[in-house]
Amino acid sequence: MVDVSAKPETAREAVARAIVKMKPATLGAVRRGNAPKGDVLGTARTAGILAAKRTSELIPLCHPLRLTNVDVTFDDRRGNGTLEIEARVRTIDKTGVEMEALTAVTVAALTVYDMVKALEKGVTIANVQLLAKSGGKSGTWTRDAERRRAPSRTGHPRPKPAARTPLP
Repeated sequence: MVDVSAKPETAREAVARAIVKMKPATLGAVRRGNAPKGDVLGTARTAGILAAKRTSELIPLCHPLRLTNVDVTFDDRRGNGTLEIEARVRTIDKTGVEMEALTAVTVAALTVYDMVKALEKGVTIANVQLLAKSGGKSGTWTRDAERRRAPSRTGHPRPKPAARTPLP
């Protein structure tokens, strides 16, 4: 675990998103509250919040943080059975809340999957990603700003694969 004892406490925030793809009819049942297991979005929201609070128990070497806010929201305006899940996590602490936001959207997406699998077997979870983070020494980062700065990939060599930890 990284020693953060010398770092100052600062306001920090992270926003993450996950996409759950399903048939429009399945998403319609979710919207109407007609899923066999009950209130899909309410249950997924609660699961995401609880997951953010327990991130340090799930991810090795992740610091336990005093979260000041976790907000999990859903957007189905894209149509075609696409449900966007977004989590915004805040703290005033010594390290960032990126892992908490990513854990929140991932567990919320898994909860949606679990609650609609009786209606549809082909549900997919995609594009789990950090959208933005702020606070701390590194300041503010957004995925949109990163995309605008990214150089063209044409002509660049492939990155080397990561080293593997040998099995005992």
